[in-house]
Amino acid sequence: MSAERPGDGVRSGASGAGPGNRMGLSGAVSGDGLGAGVPGDGPGDSMWQSSPPGSIYDYIKVASFSIGPDGLVDQWSLRAEHIFGIPAERAVGMDPIAAFVAPDLHEHGQRKMAEILDGREWTGVVPFRMPDAQGTEGLAEVYVMPTTTEDGERAAVCIVVDVRTLRSIETDLAASQSIFGQSPFGFLLIDTDLRVRRANERFASVFGGTPDDHRGFGVHDYLQSPEAERVSATLRRVLETGESITDMSVTGFVPGFDERRHWSINLYRVHSGSGRPIGVAWLSTDVTARRAAARDAAAARRNLALLNEAGARIGNSLDLETTARELLDVVVPGFCDLATVDLYQGLLVGDETPPGLADGSAELRRVAFASAVSDTPNVGGPAPVDVGAVHHYPFNSPCADALRMARPQLIPAEDSGLIQSTLAVPMVAHDTVVGLVQFSRTKGSEPFGERDRALAMELASRAAVCIDNARLYRREHERALILQRSLLPPGDPEASGLDIACRYLPGNAATEVGGDWFDVIELPGHRTALVVGDVMGRGLRAAVAMGELRTAVRTLALLDLEPAEVLSALDEIARGLGTPGGIQQASRTAARQPRDADLSEVYLATCVYAVYDSVTRRITFANAGHLPPVLVEPGESALMLDVPPGMPLGVGGEPFEEVEVELPEGALLALYTDGLVESRDHPLDEGLQAFVGALTDPSRPLEDVCDHVLNTLDTHHGEDDIALLMARVQGLPEDSVGDWTLPREPRSVGRAREYARTQLQSWDLEPLVDTTELLVSELVTNALRYGEGEIRLRLLLDRTLVCEVWDAGLVQPRRRRARDTDEGGRGLQLVGLLSAAWGSRRTPRGKTVWFELPLPDGGSSLADPAEALLSLF
Repeated sequence: MSAERPGDGVRSGASGAGPGNRMGLSGAVSGDGLGAGVPGDGPGDSMWQSSPPGSIYDYIKVASFSIGPDGLVDQWSLRAEHIFGIPAERAVGMDPIAAFVAPDLHEHGQRKMAEILDGREWTGVVPFRMPDAQGTEGLAEVYVMPTTTEDGERAAVCIVVDVRTLRSIETDLAASQSIFGQSPFGFLLIDTDLRVRRANERFASVFGGTPDDHRGFGVHDYLQSPEAERVSATLRRVLETGESITDMSVTGFVPGFDERRHWSINLYRVHSGSGRPIGVAWLSTDVTARRAAARDAAAARRNLALLNEAGARIGNSLDLETTARELLDVVVPGFCDLATVDLYQGLLVGDETPPGLADGSAELRRVAFASAVSDTPNVGGPAPVDVGAVHHYPFNSPCADALRMARPQLIPAEDSGLIQSTLAVPMVAHDTVVGLVQFSRTKGSEPFGERDRALAMELASRAAVCIDNARLYRREHERALILQRSLLPPGDPEASGLDIACRYLPGNAATEVGGDWFDVIELPGHRTALVVGDVMGRGLRAAVAMGELRTAVRTLALLDLEPAEVLSALDEIARGLGTPGGIQQASRTAARQPRDADLSEVYLATCVYAVYDSVTRRITFANAGHLPPVLVEPGESALMLDVPPGMPLGVGGEPFEEVEVELPEGALLALYTDGLVESRDHPLDEGLQAFVGALTDPSRPLEDVCDHVLNTLDTHHGEDDIALLMARVQGLPEDSVGDWTLPREPRSVGRAREYARTQLQSWDLEPLVDTTELLVSELVTNALRYGEGEIRLRLLLDRTLVCEVWDAGLVQPRRRRARDTDEGGRGLQLVGLLSAAWGSRRTPRGKTVWFELPLPDGGSSLADPAEALLSLF
């Protein structure tokens, strides 16, 4: 037999022959191995690449040498040379005991060598110096096996293994076995044909059987298409590129369970000792619970975000339909694919009774619809319901059940159609059902669950509260507007000798009511009272106080008191507004309280009261703490009138002064409240100057002047109420006035009748002559009988005919009922029967008694004097 074998490179000296070539090497390991061993072993790595693929010798470095009958090395392989670092030239003929055994063990080694040559095997660990430059010690495990030469002499074959490499392999095998066998994760080794080479217990416990049962299975045995194709393609890519895959999501089913499972898969390519790819390692973790928890957490976050968005977007408007649309803007498509909102018709038309019937079948109006899909079907019933249509749900329908029981109902969809399921959720606010909202999801979407049901109820409840608030606001707003309209002059006020325009803007946009007011009150003798006031405060409380003061002003004005007297009486009334007992109780309470007592309940107000006489074109002002009027004379710049401000109403203790001003024809007078000229950003003086500067063209139509002022001062007023009253002077023409002075004698009665007849004829008022003569006679007769001084008769023609009789007496006429036997006492009764109105007022020098008759073309018929006289008896 040859002394050398290819691959082992056994050498017996430089010439290749020696004593050892007689030794057969049938007991030696042939060194069949593959690859380059462990990388980094040195220049001799190439010697380990001649073994066939797949050999264990790729990893375990095995070398051999032989010992001849003389106990000396007679053959030395190249691998031995590589392990021990001793060349064959020096090793052949060397005593192995002397070379490898410590000196103190030489004797023992010689006995062992004798025993080996005597036919005994021996195994041991021999220390040696590594062939590196540092001279590191290594360990070699030596297997010595007796053999015989061709001549029959005893010899030995030695097999040497690097203990370091062996121990490393043992450790790696133990670690690999532990990881593979004891891993809590599913572990597969997949070969290059994408077949399972090995599976661990964990994987087998999930998919059934033993680990060996899974050998040869492919990906399609575990996963369904197209998931199996996707995973197979990934495995091929890992084999081809060596790129590792981390946390790949795989979905499938396990035997015996219908629930879909989710795994996180890690894949990496496995190599042999030579670096050749031999398969893919598959490490799988079941993340179904984790995915469910993550999905629940994501759903919770999504729902919370949806609720936050609902809180921010729903209820920004106090309009019912707008609030319903805001709800749908939030839920579509974030929560559902399409949705509708139905509100009870009674609620929408302002019915005060609780909306809906007990059986849930009352009429509803569809107020909103939203969809995120095309070709949207109708929701909630077989018949189409358009937005704005009034409808009702049948008694036995799920929607009627939801309304009746105030609980959501899940409506399953029919097999045909786009809708998968619908949630019908009642909208409940303060234990009252106000409507129904339906959330629908189309097929392919996730079906509604319990969490969705709870969220739908919360969303519907929030919208219901907003809708109910909007309903209450609308009701209160309508009431407030009714109150405000009742407190302000209706339409465009009319006055004798004045062209009037006015504006009112409440500072409270929510209620549209406030404490500012203006009024135009017609007084006898073609005179007009102009009033502008401002109750301190805002909102409904101020509006109520304003209403009381306005009513009081009208009552006092009709008594025909002087402006200062009106404000003095109004001041007394204002001080009694905050006290249940009125002004008397307020005075007693104030007397008992210290000077710094809380005055928060005191109603304070400012007011300017003016009386304009269209005959004389003179106006008399009295002011209670209000801003001064502004006058614009033709061709002149606007100026603020110097009217003493006085104290506000409700303070008391100070008299009010009067100022009389004569107004030229065409002059413009403006009365206003401080809301027009004062704001946080602009001081009052600046606003007043801006107001005066805005009145540059008083000849324009008054409505245009009002609009121009409001637009110009838009930045100078704030959140307070605004009242603006403008009047242009149009005095009574001289030919519309008849004025006579009569002596205090009986003949004056006849003269008064003659003056009246002549004047009426000149005015073409023949139908009024008889009645006017009769009534003038009565008033002049009373003045002669009960009055003092000379008598003055005045006739005024404007929209009506007014007759005034003046005298210096202070006794006011009093109407009384005459007995049948009385010869007199019926004069004032006759005046009351024949005139449209009559009355008396005090003047600085006496009194004036007056009556008023409608003009013939005014649509009012005159009473027949003869019939009136007969009715007195």
